[in-house]
Amino acid sequence: MCGICGILAIGGQVDGDMRESAARAMLTAMAHRGPDGGQVVVRESLAMGANRLAIRSAGDDKPPLFEGDDGLVVVCNGEIDNHRELRSWLLERGHVITRQTDVAVIGPLYRERGLAFVDQLEGVFALAIWDPAKKQLLLARDRVGERHLYYARSDRGTTCFASELGALKAAPAEPAKIDVTAISGYLGTGYARVPDSPFKGVCKVAPGEVVTIDRSGVHHHTYWQCPIGGVAKKKPTLKAFDAIFRRAIYRQSDVDVDYGVLLSGGVDSALLTAVVRSVRPDKHPVTYGIRFAENSFDESEQAAAVAQLLDCRFVPVTVSAQDVPGTLRDLIATTGELLADPAWVPLSLVARRAAEDVRIVLGGEGADELFGGYPTYLGAHFAGYYAGLPSPLRTALRHLVERLPVNDKKVTVSFLLKRFVQGQQLDALARHLLWTSNIQPGLLHRLRVSPPIYRADHPVRPVLDEVQRYDFEQTLPEALMAKADRGGMRHALEVRAPFLDQSVIEFAATLPTSARVRGLTTKAFLKQYALTYLPRSVVHRRKRGLSVPLAAWLRGPLLDWTESRLSGPLLAMAGVDAAAAVKLLDEHRARTHDHSRALWTLIVLSEWLEWATAPVPVTHAIEASRQASVGVP
Repeated sequence: MCGICGILAIGGQVDGDMRESAARAMLTAMAHRGPDGGQVVVRESLAMGANRLAIRSAGDDKPPLFEGDDGLVVVCNGEIDNHRELRSWLLERGHVITRQTDVAVIGPLYRERGLAFVDQLEGVFALAIWDPAKKQLLLARDRVGERHLYYARSDRGTTCFASELGALKAAPAEPAKIDVTAISGYLGTGYARVPDSPFKGVCKVAPGEVVTIDRSGVHHHTYWQCPIGGVAKKKPTLKAFDAIFRRAIYRQSDVDVDYGVLLSGGVDSALLTAVVRSVRPDKHPVTYGIRFAENSFDESEQAAAVAQLLDCRFVPVTVSAQDVPGTLRDLIATTGELLADPAWVPLSLVARRAAEDVRIVLGGEGADELFGGYPTYLGAHFAGYYAGLPSPLRTALRHLVERLPVNDKKVTVSFLLKRFVQGQQLDALARHLLWTSNIQPGLLHRLRVSPPIYRADHPVRPVLDEVQRYDFEQTLPEALMAKADRGGMRHALEVRAPFLDQSVIEFAATLPTSARVRGLTTKAFLKQYALTYLPRSVVHRRKRGLSVPLAAWLRGPLLDWTESRLSGPLLAMAGVDAAAAVKLLDEHRARTHDHSRALWTLIVLSEWLEWATAPVPVTHAIEASRQASVGVP
């Protein structure tokens, strides 16, 4: 794992010293991603750089930057899980691979297969290749989008790319301008949908996409699409899935450093830990979890019990309201990400503690999206029955539910019911987006923001397939995996997700609806499988997820901080009515409404706008100049 960056100026619009300085400034901005060294290479039209976090081939002390005799340059942020098979295959074909690191196979594979090289890569990656023969820059992102890559192309034809937005801002190029349209989308979803970013002219490489850039422009090629809703369903077998999942865990734990597991006590992380222990019985990975003082949010006791059951050490990390302001500011200042998932803060704090012991942790991301684990999937399943009720009865039920009192406890029935009765006149995807929105359309109107309108790019049936596919293609990579990557790599900790192995995805896509949601049971097949490793009391524990006691904190210990973040001129830069935002806080404080998700989304935006409009830290430019002047490799 690492951070990668580069600047391409075909035609010489930026001289070599400027290109090198820009690349070093970007690497400096991402120093947290690679404490094990960095390197920049300068060529006729470009400079590319990488810093390194050693996970595999720890004895190889060089960053993941590779130069060929033919002038080919490769940088990669990621892990290639099938590197051993690829290395053998390439050596048989006469290629010379001198370095033992897993990503050393990428250059030879590109020479062998051309653009189709990505079809053979299994793992997580965001990479760039400079092909001097074609005078072409190639950018690629893994199938799921577990690793991220931003790029910007100026009017003069200069292209910059980097693993994080913060690095692009550090490049001495054209000033970044805020994209109000993209931010309005963020206010609804809590993240910027691919390919958007909150800066004008800055795009994300999409999951499963290759982008090529040359004199003729920018060209997009999709090499993989989510199979949910696009393959035939078949009856699953526990034996088949066990072989697939064990292989995925074996390959992702095939590293040269110690690793841990993120453990919440829920079925996904508990199952993951159990299979890790079974696959590598000689290993006793340390498990890490979160502790809250608020009982309804705290799952540390359940997590500790699972760890004890599986003979693993459990390390709880206590998170309090006092941790929030500083941690959020640090995350935004170092990564530049605009992300309104409150769990980003506790995840970063857990990552900081885990990084004291290990370089990599395994997590349960992807299990809910693939196997049908979210409460909203139950809503999608039962929406048709609700719509069949007589209109007067639906109206009466809606009024009854809307009068339920505000409750600060975690994912209460009243919260779920209030979401469910909304949007019944909408199509399946629009209803799902309404249920999962951070700021609902009515509140956006009050804030003077136009609600975004989303429709399925590829409508599929049944309804459960459609909403799962959306979550897999957008929310998973751009919110959950962004949270895991930025929160972990802020402290040089890699987060891997065995549930997102390609073979696991392909298996889950064949599951019929009844194997995902059965009655009131979510993740039906996965829970059945989990019973082969875990006791029923763990498998059928009520789903709670990683949530933060925001509602109570925002009207209590974080009230003054919240008011200060919502006041002032910052929100107006994004077209938000700050007075209306403060009014939402007043209603939340009075307990007439629970606006915690909306308020948090606005708080994060305020913090991000302060960072985005501030000058680039002088230390980045000074350090980049120093490295260039002393010839740091």
